[in-house]
Amino acid sequence: MSKNIKNNNIGKTKRSTDDLIDTAIAQQNDWMENRRNFARRFLKTLNIFARPNPKKEENINIEEPKKRKGLAAYWFPILCAVAVVLIAVWVAFFHSSSNKIVVVPPIEEPNIQVVVENPVPTFDIVRIEQEGNIIVAGRWLADNSVSIVVNGEIVATERTDKNGEFVYSPNRKFEPGNYNISLIGVEGNIKSEENVFVYVSEHGYANSVSLLMTEDGSTLLQAPTMLVDGDLVVSKIDYLDTGRIVVTGDSLPRLRVSLSLNDKYLGFARVSDYKHFGLGADVGDLKSGKEYKLTVRLHDGDGRTIAEVNHEFVMPEMTGDDDTYYTVRKGDCLWIIARNFLRRGVLFSIIAERNNIENPDLIFPNQNLQIPVGATNK
Repeated sequence: MSKNIKNNNIGKTKRSTDDLIDTAIAQQNDWMENRRNFARRFLKTLNIFARPNPKKEENINIEEPKKRKGLAAYWFPILCAVAVVLIAVWVAFFHSSSNKIVVVPPIEEPNIQVVVENPVPTFDIVRIEQEGNIIVAGRWLADNSVSIVVNGEIVATERTDKNGEFVYSPNRKFEPGNYNISLIGVEGNIKSEENVFVYVSEHGYANSVSLLMTEDGSTLLQAPTMLVDGDLVVSKIDYLDTGRIVVTGDSLPRLRVSLSLNDKYLGFARVSDYKHFGLGADVGDLKSGKEYKLTVRLHDGDGRTIAEVNHEFVMPEMTGDDDTYYTVRKGDCLWIIARNFLRRGVLFSIIAERNNIENPDLIFPNQNLQIPVGATNK
């Protein structure tokens, strides 16, 4: 009985295995059939773009599509070409990549040497410090010596660095007064083309002035930051029968003073190294008994007004005198006096003749001069 049971189990196991094999073969056949059907459908789809087969059986009645004429026959290539052109335009003009990485190989920097013909020492800054000492900075040839000259005497020699820069900063205090500073390159004894005029005020560094003097004029390096009484003083005002007004006074040296009458600009003049200025201008006939306002302004290197003196007066009646008088001050010359009073500096000989001056180049401070203003035409 046990044998029968064993044989029955073996038979059942064998039949189950056969069923699995048959099922797998059936599934494989179905998959192959589906694959063949897909291939047929795909080839049938592609057959739309293929030429018609002239060997078709006569019993198969397939209506041929109508042939297109002209550009319509080439719609697909034209569509592709237009698409390519549009993509190219978009890439060229509208598409920008924000993550462009450009690799540039390292390039050795060229060694450029600037050759300057006939180099001369130059100034960068000249400043008066609060303690009263003067700092001078400038440049010349690298690793060379530069001498600093103050009022014609060499006071120090400094060495330039690799960039050609130098600084002179003495510890000693400079007394109030005028100083002319220049530079000399030791190698070749080359003198600077520019000089610096320094005025150390007795009122301190805030009222001191530093001017760079060149052939084209002057440039203010340090302007007064605060003015006190006495920095701008009008000492005398002369109105001549010729319709000319002359103003004399004192101010900071080498700065500019301007003159206005009733807010009408008349001209300007430079203050001398000795702090004196004289300024003449034609104003025409001033009416007796009428009020006038005369304004004298002091300007810094940028043209800003840093001091102002206003003089209001009532014009008196003219006496008809042909002469006026002027007291010579330190730094004056007949040329400037003639320009202020007689309009033209070349008329200095008239003043020299009236005052019996044998040498027009030799006049003295506090000398009283008679100015023949009636000798010139109105």
